[in-house]
Amino acid sequence: MKILGISGSPRKASQSGVYKLVQTVLENTGVDYELVSLRKKSISGCIACLGCVKDNVCKVEDDLTPLREKIVAADAYVFGAPNYYATLNATTHALMERWFQFRHQTGDILWGKLAVAVGVGGTSGRFPADELEKFFLYNFIETVAKVTGQGAASCYSCGYGETCQVGIPSMIHGQGVKITPEMIPDVAKQPKVMVGAVEAGKLLGQRLKEGHDRMVVTRKMQEKMMAMFASSA
Repeated sequence: MKILGISGSPRKASQSGVYKLVQTVLENTGVDYELVSLRKKSISGCIACLGCVKDNVCKVEDDLTPLREKIVAADAYVFGAPNYYATLNATTHALMERWFQFRHQTGDILWGKLAVAVGVGGTSGRFPADELEKFFLYNFIETVAKVTGQGAASCYSCGYGETCQVGIPSMIHGQGVKITPEMIPDVAKQPKVMVGAVEAGKLLGQRLKEGHDRMVVTRKMQEKMMAMFASSA
């Protein structure tokens, strides 16, 4: 068994709340894993060329190409992304768009696998985690847990965080804020978040070790997606 972890954050691992949480989840699964950072990787969105229709292999050549086999081979996923305008950042969104390659001719390559979705934002990580869960659902992958935390918005280090009236520091702490190291959010200093990451990892590992039935998971996810479509009709 192997889990593929992906940190969609453009930040260095040491500065990324997303990376820290994804790593914490993976470390607590008790299962072999690989953690890949999308930092400095070039991944374009789906260009609707339909080059993948016949063989379910995307023909766009970029940094997703060597990741494809890792995605296919993994038994489960722990994916994380930062909150950009209440959704995923562009690189992570592009990565997930390109999963369209797996769907053609009733492609079942990913069906019934398991995942944990991780999101971190300057105010909340809920939005990117929810978006990842939705992408997983479209591929009939069950999100067994979501982990969200508050990270350090770029406003804390841009040089204008104390004077910008629409920056996160002013919005949270009020006008005239004086930024101190203690007020800058860090997921590693959020006990509930870190405990949630540990528990998510244990749950994912347990489900994998129990030998979950991928067909049962697939049917469950199909029913969930049909219900989602029905409620929006």
